[in-house]
Amino acid sequence: MSPWIRLAIYLVAAPVLGGLLAGLDRIISARMQARRGPPLLQPFYDVAKLWQKENIVVRRSQNFYVLFFLLLVIFTGALFFAGSDLLLVIFALTLAAIFFVLGAYKASSPYSFLGAERELIQMMAYEPMVLLTAIGMYMVTKTFHVHEIASHPALLIVWLPGVFLGFLYALEIKFRKSPFDLSSSHHAHQELVRGITTEFSGRALAMIEVAHWYENVFLLGWVYLFFAAWPPAGIAAALTVFGFVILVDNVFARLKWQAALKSAWLAAALLGLGNILVLSLIAPGGSRPASMAVVPKPAQAGSTAAAARVSAAAGAPAGLGAPMAENLLRGN
Repeated sequence: MSPWIRLAIYLVAAPVLGGLLAGLDRIISARMQARRGPPLLQPFYDVAKLWQKENIVVRRSQNFYVLFFLLLVIFTGALFFAGSDLLLVIFALTLAAIFFVLGAYKASSPYSFLGAERELIQMMAYEPMVLLTAIGMYMVTKTFHVHEIASHPALLIVWLPGVFLGFLYALEIKFRKSPFDLSSSHHAHQELVRGITTEFSGRALAMIEVAHWYENVFLLGWVYLFFAAWPPAGIAAALTVFGFVILVDNVFARLKWQAALKSAWLAAALLGLGNILVLSLIAPGGSRPASMAVVPKPAQAGSTAAAARVSAAAGAPAGLGAPMAENLLRGN
């Protein structure tokens, strides 16, 4: 499929799929809490209603940062689904989060200020694991380009189980779900004071919600990369991970920011870095990914054959003449 087609599908389908996943999240959470829950399309109703609300701001510039947050999140997903460089994708994702934090700082509210501080702490928590995930994929596929990683013949989960588990831990933080809903929460008991988004309303809050839809689809697409060699397994894994995130959100209580930061770094060190170290140790041996197999260079094979012919013509023994003749051909 052409990158432009994938890009167009993402731009159109991502907010639709993201909104449906948000509605499914609410329904599953309600069932776990013995409630009926809202309809599946409730997130779309909420965004449509927010878009019609009056836009009340503390400072006009705060909506400028929110707009760029939305654009950069869309740009991040566009780079990913177009098959661009994974490191560039991570850079764009981090830049989008920084604009979100700056918007909250600009509101000059104690609640949004505290939410922005905690959002920065969460970024510090999940960024190392995100980078290790990209490094692990490079070690297996020898490329950072998403389209080449997706077309790799081997299942990455086979070589990167620890990296996958560490990335799953980071997803809990990135989705802002319990026990890591430090900067904001979607649960009803915190809707009045919602941390980083407290001072946003109307269209700005609608743009934040749509940006989260785009971001969630992008993150689940990254989960798909671990199983890209078998597309049905990749789709099933992405949906399973989303369901697991919802389960953890409704089962575990919130951690303090100190525990969240330390546990995320510990998971990155043990699962992510440990898996990469093991992969680097087994790569030189006989058990290695197919892309890491050593293939003899044609030039070397040709020079060896030419050396053998020179040795035979000179009447030298095969065991000694070939190396000597090869040295003569190289000019030594």
